[in-house]
Amino acid sequence: MASVFTKIINGEIPGRFVWKDERCVAFLTINPIKPGHTLVVPREEIDHWLDLAPDLLDHLTRVSQTIGRAIQAAWNPDKVGMMLAGLEVPHTHIHLIPIWGLQDLSFANAERKPAAEVLDQAAQTIRDRLRAMGCEQVAD
Repeated sequence: MASVFTKIINGEIPGRFVWKDERCVAFLTINPIKPGHTLVVPREEIDHWLDLAPDLLDHLTRVSQTIGRAIQAAWNPDKVGMMLAGLEVPHTHIHLIPIWGLQDLSFANAERKPAAEVLDQAAQTIRDRLRAMGCEQVAD
């Protein structure tokens, strides 16, 4: 059975995409730890990041770095945290989270019912920053 991320990628479930290319996508999580919390997900459904081909892992990392720069410019956090956890969905994904302290990497702090307009605005902010950076892979 397809993962929830595959269903989002295929358009079966809505997602707030900020990036799309031939190998991966990035979209906002519906339970953000902080505004701007973004997931970078390979199109190929691979459960464990250790099973990714090295060139795909490299691509995901480069895309994460680009989106991380957009998040940094938009929210001006102390850092943009990058985390591979992978327990909640059996499909590799990288979390990008604006952080001001270690508590900002705790899933216990995730917002359970964020307002749709807050998520929409965060996605648009990241898209705008990516466009300003000259990225062509920005999702519409």
